[in-house]
Amino acid sequence: MAQRVPVSDGGSKKTSRVRVAVRLRPYMAKPDEKDEGPCVRGIDSQNLEIINWRNATETVKYHFDVFHGEKTTQQEVFLSSVKPILPHVLNGQNASVFAYGPTGAGKTHTMLGSSEQPGVIPRAVCEVFKLVQSKDEEDGWAYSIGMSYLEIYNEKVLDLLSPNSQDLPIREDKEKNILIPGLTHTTILSFADFDKHFIPATLNRTTASTKLNQRSSRSHAILLVKVVRTQRAHPQRQQIGKLYLVDLAGSEDNRRTGNQGIRLKESGAINLSLFTLSKVVDSLNSGTSGRVPYRDSKLTRLLQDSLGGSAHSVMITNIAPEYKYYFDTFSALNFAAKSKLIVNKPFTREIVTIPNVQVKRTRDDHEAGSSGSEPQKKRQKEEKKAEPSPSSTHIQSLAEPSVMDRLIALEKLMMSCQDKDRLNMLKDVAQSRKEIQELKEKQRQFESKALLFSRLTSEKSGISPQSSFKNNIAPLHRKPLGDTKANKQKAVVQPLQVSQLQPLQQLAVVKKQSVCVKKEPKLSDQHEPLDGKENIMEKGWESQLDVTVLEQSRMKILQILNSGSLKELKSLQQIGDKKAKLILGWREIHGDFKKVEDLGRVEGMTEKRFASFMKANILSAMGK
Repeated sequence: MAQRVPVSDGGSKKTSRVRVAVRLRPYMAKPDEKDEGPCVRGIDSQNLEIINWRNATETVKYHFDVFHGEKTTQQEVFLSSVKPILPHVLNGQNASVFAYGPTGAGKTHTMLGSSEQPGVIPRAVCEVFKLVQSKDEEDGWAYSIGMSYLEIYNEKVLDLLSPNSQDLPIREDKEKNILIPGLTHTTILSFADFDKHFIPATLNRTTASTKLNQRSSRSHAILLVKVVRTQRAHPQRQQIGKLYLVDLAGSEDNRRTGNQGIRLKESGAINLSLFTLSKVVDSLNSGTSGRVPYRDSKLTRLLQDSLGGSAHSVMITNIAPEYKYYFDTFSALNFAAKSKLIVNKPFTREIVTIPNVQVKRTRDDHEAGSSGSEPQKKRQKEEKKAEPSPSSTHIQSLAEPSVMDRLIALEKLMMSCQDKDRLNMLKDVAQSRKEIQELKEKQRQFESKALLFSRLTSEKSGISPQSSFKNNIAPLHRKPLGDTKANKQKAVVQPLQVSQLQPLQQLAVVKKQSVCVKKEPKLSDQHEPLDGKENIMEKGWESQLDVTVLEQSRMKILQILNSGSLKELKSLQQIGDKKAKLILGWREIHGDFKKVEDLGRVEGMTEKRFASFMKANILSAMGK
């Protein structure tokens, strides 16, 4: 029987906050790129700062549990962030470590590493084996370690230990544990045994090359290490601890990665799952008891235990110092700051096995048969094997008091029913059957007469009898035209005709003419020009405006772009809060706009959007 045991570590502590560590990748500038220096730097072992994009002279500071600088080694990251949570796994609790950050920030290097510098995953598994070896002889527990390895590629759960497997479902048992039926679970006896299964499975993971990363992960990879410890003495207690090691795929900006085709589809699935992960974090931090959208993505479904669940969780946020990663780094730091507010409630998952105690039974009990302790089906099977004679079975069943009581009650019920009521009921049934037969006979006669009538009419009019029988109702006849009142106008339905002189804008008038009223439009109505503003919208609008008016409008827009506040920028057409902030940031970094066309250099302002922006604002100024 499974039961929850509260956390006993640390006295009365029953909650565990998500620990967040930030790791800064070394600066790597390509020779053909402009060396602008790093946009983020560390202050001490827990604090860092990044340049404020709204004001380049200011910085935004962040505080985390651990900050790993550019010179931090893999060993230091493991010892300070990951190793402290591993002993919980041997006590029947869950632990989770996952790497988050933009593409090319070093997540896979942190989790996997290389043969010279192993990452978090090989170091954590090796540490689990060391902990088991140190405890195996001291206490009276037996340990068993197993592993499963999967990836989430395009919202499909694929088994990396079995490459030929299809999309696996995600289920939840009655104890709220997340399960994946069909996922391969392999028992490992040593770290060498783990390496033998893990390295080929890692090669099965989906990777591809982009403009930002030569070997970019196109899927989220999750390694599950399951530790089961069983007590040797009675009662046999069994505790199950799980360690989740997650390497998330990075968020991507397709304008910079140059993704096309299948790479673009992969990028969309990655960004969607990470966006759902952000929604889960926001929902957990909102403080309300509303729905947490774990089921909106398979990634969040599998990380349900790590975020707001029962696991000791560590998130390693990887960031890049280059300016081209500025907004990705800024978003990753904001996500990490929100994640450290999440509180989990870990507990020990324990199963207590109750041994079956065999009680010696007397000879009389064996002869009486298995009465109360054994199930009904087992008793029936034993009776079938014995194969008693039918007469003895009948006599034995009649001897039971419950069967005799039922037979006596049934006989009394039959005796209490009077003969008159039974005869009346039989008469009613016979009468109803007779009426049904009469109705069926009348229906046949009516159908034969209708068929005969349809044949006679078809011979006179030349119509097939089948169609005459299907629609034997006379159609409605219109009254003659002379019967209509004189004061009413004649209605004539005419086909839709568009003359060559009629412009396209008069289609609405032609549609109204099809209502039935015959009314010829005047020539002046056909060639009447539309409103001046709408006419400009249809044709080349700049050529229809006065040069001075156009230049004044452009200068007014340029003045607002250079000296306008956030509110004044938002007053322009097609400029929202986000675009206004981008304009302010560009103005603070590059100075004033020399001409209106410089607005196209702001991020997200394409040539088409700029043309639409100019058109909307100039025409709006004319309308005022």
